[in-house]
Amino acid sequence: MNWKAVADSAIGTSHQRQGIGCQDYGDYCIFDDVIVGAVADGAGSAKYSDVGSKLAVETVLKCFSDINESPPMQAFSQPLSKEEAEKVFAKIVNQVITELQKQADEGNYSVNDLACTLLVFVATPDWVAAMQIGDGFIVVRSQDSEYQLLFQPDKGEFINETTFITSTNAVKEMQVEVISEKQEFICVSTDGLEKVAIRLSDWEPFSPFFKPLESYLHETVNPKEDKYLTEFLNCERLNHRTDDDKTLLLCLFDRE
Repeated sequence: MNWKAVADSAIGTSHQRQGIGCQDYGDYCIFDDVIVGAVADGAGSAKYSDVGSKLAVETVLKCFSDINESPPMQAFSQPLSKEEAEKVFAKIVNQVITELQKQADEGNYSVNDLACTLLVFVATPDWVAAMQIGDGFIVVRSQDSEYQLLFQPDKGEFINETTFITSTNAVKEMQVEVISEKQEFICVSTDGLEKVAIRLSDWEPFSPFFKPLESYLHETVNPKEDKYLTEFLNCERLNHRTDDDKTLLLCLFDRE
């Protein structure tokens, strides 16, 4: 029994036409039976948002790696309460903000040039704790349950408006949830896939989007060495529905 996971990003067709690189980033780490993942979406209006999104994700994973080293993940041997999760995530978010500010100071530009959203989770086979700043989505499926959207994406008053980790109210606007149930499947994505994966009328996950992805993880021994996710994110059918950058982080706890 162990975690399977894979993460990949694809440049949106609108960015391809403009000659802009991908501003999304996603990655994960596995520590025994604990998995940590993070996804970030750089703000389109921010000059170095691609740098910001990658640095944000790398900082999150380093923070959890440090927690793992002393003492080895004892902090996550029992489910976190929501209050405990809020403290852990707030500390990590503040560390991300610190690293982004260092990067901005070194580059002699504004920290807002590194603006990005941030979605993070830590999970064991028996529970998951997650946070979200900005839009995008985290969908989980606990054992014998349906797909569940953890947070309604943060959409501002105006189109394409959301909260970024560089916003002054980022920690205050951070959404946190803890689910103390046996975990099967976790999917984290930037907002480029919202309209194809989430039913926006009632914010319910669209099962036909997630089921094939979960089945793929079940059937694939080592998804990191497979091209399925890359091909899926770049397929014409998907690009016809969305022209934004797309990032998917998929995780499955294989109990077989």
